[in-house]
Amino acid sequence: MLKKILLVIAVVVVLAAVVESLTAQPRPRGGGFGGRRGGRGMDATSQQNPPTAVNEEEKKILSVLDDMDRNQRSGNMNVPLEDGRILRLLTEAVGAKHVVEIGTSNGYSGIWFCLALRATGGKLTTHDIDEGRAALARKNFKRAGVDNIVTLVMGDAHETVKNIKEPIDVLFIDADKPGYIDYLQKLLPLVRPGGLILGHNVNMGSRMQDYIKAITTDSNLETVFQGQGQGLSITLKKRLSE
Repeated sequence: MLKKILLVIAVVVVLAAVVESLTAQPRPRGGGFGGRRGGRGMDATSQQNPPTAVNEEEKKILSVLDDMDRNQRSGNMNVPLEDGRILRLLTEAVGAKHVVEIGTSNGYSGIWFCLALRATGGKLTTHDIDEGRAALARKNFKRAGVDNIVTLVMGDAHETVKNIKEPIDVLFIDADKPGYIDYLQKLLPLVRPGGLILGHNVNMGSRMQDYIKAITTDSNLETVFQGQGQGLSITLKKRLSE
């Protein structure tokens, strides 16, 4: 299983590197699955190969994500579409039953996680401190039809995460950058061996150096970095050899 997870991560990173090398020219401002407006903008491959639905339920969820990408991205600090697809891929690949997200915003990344969790029979616990964004996230979870597998925890996540007791399969940190190291230290013991820690916006200079050092120097962890610009760190908590 460990080899399988590492292979999945390696394939994702290699494919992302190839796409970025082929699209190194400045990207147009744009978003949505058609690349018309919003976020970081879409490369040619993503425009030609948007996410496809295996059934009507998934089609509905992708439609909500597309609408959010086009109409809610401004001010909500959402992950790019490409990163959302990677979150879904990794979560389903490890068979995650429990995803913990720090930084709900309007629920965009959370719904990508839920696409995977529907297949694995898992659930999402997501934390946020902003009631305005959380209210919007609740609406988005409901219209995507995934609210039944989401628990939204309000408050300062540095405190609320202390209430988590059960194992974590995937931990996603996308909140206050200086606080990444605190979230990691508090939640790493709960991440199961073979689980993943994903950090967004890791290319943030000195504010991220303690976190980057922690995930790249701990012999119990294996970390790769995907993408340029905002950046996504993918960290495996190794299984102990027998």
